[in-house]
Amino acid sequence: MLPKINFDKKTEGKITDRERKKVIAKYKELLKLSEDFTKKKELELIRKAFDIALVSSEDKRSPSGEPAINDVLETTIIVVDQIGLGTRSVVATLLYQAVIDKKITLDEIEKEFDKSIRTIVDGLVQISDINTKTAASQAENFRQMLLTLVDDVRVILIKLAILLQEMRGLNNMPEDYQIKTSLETFSLYAPLAHRLGLYNIKSELENLSMKYTEKEKYKEIIKKLKDTTAKRERFIKKFISPIEKELKEQGVEYEIKGRPKAVYSIWQKMKKQNVEFEEVYDIFAIRIILNSKPSKEKADCWRVYSVVTDFYQPNPKRLRDWISIPKSNGYESLHTTVVGPDSRWVEVQIRTQRMDEVAEKGYAAHWRYKGVKAEKGIDQWMQKVREVIETNSVANSETIDDLKLNLYNKEVFVFTPNGDLKKLPAGATVLDFAYDIHSDVGNQCVGAMINHKNVTIKQALQNGDQVSIVTSKTQKPKTDWLSFVVTSKAKTKIKSTLREEKFKEAETAKELLKRRLKNWKIKFDDQLIDRLLKHYKLKTPVDLYYAIATEKIDVTEIKDILTETKKESVVEKEIVEKTESEDKKSESSYQGDYLIIDDKIENIDYKLAKCCSPILGDSVFGFVTVSEGIKIHRTNCPNARDLVGRYNYRILKAQWTKNASRQSFQTTIKVSGVDEMGMLSKITDVISKDLKVRMRSITIDSNDGMFDGKLQLFVDSAKHLEMLMSKLKKEKGILKVIRIDSDVN
Repeated sequence: MLPKINFDKKTEGKITDRERKKVIAKYKELLKLSEDFTKKKELELIRKAFDIALVSSEDKRSPSGEPAINDVLETTIIVVDQIGLGTRSVVATLLYQAVIDKKITLDEIEKEFDKSIRTIVDGLVQISDINTKTAASQAENFRQMLLTLVDDVRVILIKLAILLQEMRGLNNMPEDYQIKTSLETFSLYAPLAHRLGLYNIKSELENLSMKYTEKEKYKEIIKKLKDTTAKRERFIKKFISPIEKELKEQGVEYEIKGRPKAVYSIWQKMKKQNVEFEEVYDIFAIRIILNSKPSKEKADCWRVYSVVTDFYQPNPKRLRDWISIPKSNGYESLHTTVVGPDSRWVEVQIRTQRMDEVAEKGYAAHWRYKGVKAEKGIDQWMQKVREVIETNSVANSETIDDLKLNLYNKEVFVFTPNGDLKKLPAGATVLDFAYDIHSDVGNQCVGAMINHKNVTIKQALQNGDQVSIVTSKTQKPKTDWLSFVVTSKAKTKIKSTLREEKFKEAETAKELLKRRLKNWKIKFDDQLIDRLLKHYKLKTPVDLYYAIATEKIDVTEIKDILTETKKESVVEKEIVEKTESEDKKSESSYQGDYLIIDDKIENIDYKLAKCCSPILGDSVFGFVTVSEGIKIHRTNCPNARDLVGRYNYRILKAQWTKNASRQSFQTTIKVSGVDEMGMLSKITDVISKDLKVRMRSITIDSNDGMFDGKLQLFVDSAKHLEMLMSKLKKEKGILKVIRIDSDVN
């Protein structure tokens, strides 16, 4: 027996008799729909919640002018009838607006009802505060955030019911609000309903959204559907007549439905196929629903398909078999498009009662059936939801209390002060968020305000946090920052900035070293730096300069290293003496010989040695080989020591002539520096454009923000090469340019 409702005195005068009767009727409808799962104690909970909702909304009316309690009841009916939720969801739906209006607190709800109802109401209040003004451009992030923000799945389902009720009454709102709400619904909530398998709700939300965002097209399609209703019904009757006769003769238990598609669905097909309303294949669909045993479902569907195609010619390109392998969202049906009477295309959908229930009612049908591997994440969760809300047993009603939403647990969703939604990995900190906004914000981050509370840069973010970064111009990245950031973007930016700071300090230390060397009257060159690198066992000049900057190396210590007594190179000394002194041994077979290298020389066979690749202007000597004539080596050739030591008598003096400049000489240089965008282009521009040098080959290796390049070039002379190397050294980011000996082929 339904309880008698006695309106509180506070509500008298607020609600008319007609309105009171309407409220009572709605309340009775709610209880009637809930009777399958409602016990006496649960009925008392619903009544208590209704009384609170009634009193809290006593002086409120909906935009339509009706008492606000009617909207609350309508929403609760959707929760029960179209989604299939139970007592706790009904109670939470009745109460949540009262909490928003501050007529009752969450603590009072927990005391008067229970903790699970408080949790649901709390979730509804949280997501009602979410700013969606920028969410349309980040729809998927927003939907994922909704799914992650709440602990109880019922919060999301009730939210969709609330929105559907609001959309149904949207015609009473101002136009700008209609458009804004419709756009949010279309981009955020309709896809969410689809993801949860609530297809009827999804379809209605899309239609209602289109009603306000595509007004003319919506009215046009509605009018054409209305105008063609009688004609369509006659056509359907004519089409199904022979099929019904045959199915009855075969003893098939069936039901046939014929109805037009959703307005939005028709509009989408018109746009996609670029056709008019009359040309859309499936303005309406014939649905044949079979009463089949589970073991015979597929066979029965194909059997009916055979009957349909016996009467009407099918289009083989329009056959869709979703019974052999269902869609990923669980949809099962056999679709075919055939040529019906008057040569009109008709879509026929063949499915069983079980398949139709899932397709029509949804009930969280994101799952796969037996025989097909279930998807992870949302599909696994939705399978549990489906098991709960499709069964009206007490056990399952209790089970849902323990059902927690753990989707997307590898991500967190937070907001900027402007309401922009940001998606970050789970465990992301304030500093990760700062770098996600901009590298400069990250570099200067000193903390943040999360939900109006001060926190440090190490603070881990939680779903739904609103984060406002606090910066300081004096702040700089620290090495220890790398230990608590989790995003690759933050780590990359921190490393990059630290490297830049290192280079700046290194450049300052380099200038300091140059000044000291000048005071000590020691020449600054690459050979000197190489010597220091070897002494301190460092890899790059930057490491050396940075060690000086951080005082790990004392500059005065460098002076002691460099001013040690050097032993003059035996090779160079002997070669210089050999090539510059007069040969006083008249009996020598080479007495008076002076080798002049020139491309016009005749009868003297000589080649430039590949081991050191001498070029015009280098100090050189000749070496008489056994079978290859004379080889020309640089006096500082790596092989010179051995040649002089073993074959002193084969050494010849050599000298370049001016005519040698007509030819090009191959040489190899090594370039090292900072690996930054456009560096290769800089190098090649200097070589080929500025100094017109031809390149034979170039190889670049990059590691940890630094690069080493090896370039084989053709130059006119040593002076030409020196000019090239000098110009390269002046380029920003290039730290070292040296000439190296060519590899022997």
